Amino acid sequence: MEGTEQTTRQRIAALLREEPAEAGRIATEFGITAAAALSHVEHIAKSLEGTDEQLLAAPPECLECGFADFDDLINRPSRCPECKAESVAEPTFTVR
Repeated sequence: MEGTEQTTRQRIAALLREEPAEAGRIATEFGITAAAALSHVEHIAKSLEGTDEQLLAAPPECLECGFADFDDLINRPSRCPECKAESVAEPTFTVR
C-alpha cells in the first residue's frame, strides 16, 4: 500500500508549523504565484477554525518609517500610507 501524498495546501501548513514564512517565500518554495500562496494561506486559516491551532500573521511593515498599522494584514501594500515609501516588508505567516 502506497503512502498518501500531501496536497500543496497541506505542505504549506506543515511549513508554517515549522517556521514563519512570507507569501513570496511560499510561492518560490512550492512553485506557485504569490497570489496562489495567499489564497492557500487564507484557506489554511479557515481549515484551522475549530482546532487548537490558528494562523498568525505578522503585519506588513514599512522598512523606512516602521509603520505597521495596515488595514489588510494578509496582502502586501504597494507603498506606505504614512511616508509613501515603496519598501514594505511582506506579512509573515505561522501556524501555532
